[in-house]
Formats: sequence, C-alpha cells, structure tokens
Amino acid sequence: MEFWHGFLLITSVHLLAAASPGPDFVLVSRETLTKGRRTGLICSLGITLGLAVHIIYSVLGLAAVIAHSQPLLIAIKWLGGAYLIYLGWQGIGAKPKQPVETTTFTNNYNSNSNVTDKTESSFATLRRGFFCNVFNPKAPVYFVAIFTLVLSPDIPLWQLSIYGVWMMVLQMAWFSTVVMLLSIPVILKRFQRFEHWIDRVLGTAMIVLGLNLIFRSR
Repeated sequence: MEFWHGFLLITSVHLLAAASPGPDFVLVSRETLTKGRRTGLICSLGITLGLAVHIIYSVLGLAAVIAHSQPLLIAIKWLGGAYLIYLGWQGIGAKPKQPVETTTFTNNYNSNSNVTDKTESSFATLRRGFFCNVFNPKAPVYFVAIFTLVLSPDIPLWQLSIYGVWMMVLQMAWFSTVVMLLSIPVILKRFQRFEHWIDRVLGTAMIVLGLNLIFRSR
C-alpha cells in the first residue's frame, strides 16, 4: 500500500475514533470543566503520551507478525475489522445525555482558566491523563485494529512508526480542540444537544471501514 494512501486512511479512522466519546474524552472534559483550560491541555498531553505506549508495542508486534505469517496477518485483519464494527455499533446506539450546567462551568472556568488547581501539581494532572489511556482495556485491540488497515507483507517498520507518531499528533490536536471548545459555554451547550447524533454518524462510518477491511482481506 502506498505511503500516502495509508496515511490518509490512518488519519480518517483515528479522527473518527478520537471524536467518539470514551474514557479519555470524559476525563479531558471533566478536567477542563472543573479546573480550567490549562489543566485540560496538560491532561490531553498525558493522554497523548499514554498513546505512545500502545503504539510502540503494536508497531513492533505487528512488524514481527507480518514477517513470519501471512495467514496470521489475514486473521488479525478480520479481528481488526470486527472490532471497528463493534465500536461503530456502540456509536449507533448512543442516546441523548444530561447536559452540564453551563453556569457552574462558567464560574469554574473564569476562576481557573489560566492556572491549575493549586492543590494539585501539573505532573499529577499529566499522570492522570497518561494512566487513563494506558490502562484503557480497549486500547490494545483498537491499535492492532487500526494498524491492520495499512498492513502488507512488505511494509517497512519506519512507515508504521511515522503513522504512529502522526496518530499522537492527531490525538493531541483533537483534545486541544475539545478543551478550547469546552471553554466556550455556548458551544458546549450546542455540542451536548447534538452529541448523540454525532456518535451515530461516526459509528456508521466505523462500521463501513470495518466491513471494508474484512472484505479486502479475503
């Protein structure tokens, strides 16, 4: 598979996954809403660093697999496609959620937007984001699934590594955007109103990608 084809595929899938609310999204939202923008950004950095752990073992492990077993590569692609379909199905079933009171948020943000909570260090916030991502039980399967989209018997390790670094950049950019948007109460309120519809659209896209991966590996 050509480098740029794989690059665009990785970009589209990872953005879809990042935009689907999960433990990381909930944590970043909570940190931003209760402690302000700076804390939210530090937490986002911690999550991005946690991402590196999953990327390293996924890249090295898959590189070993494709070098020794073509049937196993096909099996991994099937499992990866099935997992993407599973994630998509969860998104399709999303229901409206109770909105956060923007008045409470405004008071918290105005008093803490430029400084972290004085009772907690930046390192503690960074660590919380890091471990939230590292100990997410769905992460290992997800990263194997996403890398199977671009696997081929002759793909070099450096190419997988570039994809991994790019995923970290995307993750940090996405959560930074979330933090900035949640800093604006009007945008937060509108996002909450349509959040379940966004989940459903993204879920449908994930299912399509999963089916495509399964049928391409046959």
